[in-house]
Amino acid sequence: MEELEAGLDDIRRSPKDEGALELIVRRPSVGERESLAEGELDVVQGLVGDTWKTRASRRSKDGLAHPDMQINIMNARVIALVAQERERWHLAGDQLFVDLDLSLENLPPGTRLAVGSAVIEVTPEPHTGCEKFVSRFGVDAMKFVNSPLGRQLNLRGINAKVVQPGVIRVRDVAKKI
Repeated sequence: MEELEAGLDDIRRSPKDEGALELIVRRPSVGERESLAEGELDVVQGLVGDTWKTRASRRSKDGLAHPDMQINIMNARVIALVAQERERWHLAGDQLFVDLDLSLENLPPGTRLAVGSAVIEVTPEPHTGCEKFVSRFGVDAMKFVNSPLGRQLNLRGINAKVVQPGVIRVRDVAKKI
């Protein structure tokens, strides 16, 4: 936990208005991950080829894929700290990893981000860790990202939905609009 807390200053230095898209991860089936150099964001499908659309959600009224949880985004500095090795970033289960301040203060629900030729909108649905996050990164990592400060800074990440389809590429700029 001390090591995680020692990384807070670096996380807080994340860019506020625009930052690089560091990794795109598609989940083609349960337990599988594909790191992409380029992906397509679609208003209906989310990240094309990802299983979001077929995943059930306890948070949606109909039990189907939650429309406000289409895209999961995590701060690249947080996952670097938690995962320790870049080869383990994809285990978080998020699709986009950006070097950008994802805090509630900086990116409240309704904020739009341009990424490549796509536009996504931050949604109010909270993004919290699950048992898989604990098994992959440990209990301390879960406590760290879900602590009161962790929730304020959205260390576990944020949810978003696609509002303008487009192509995204690793190293594209994710920019508040």
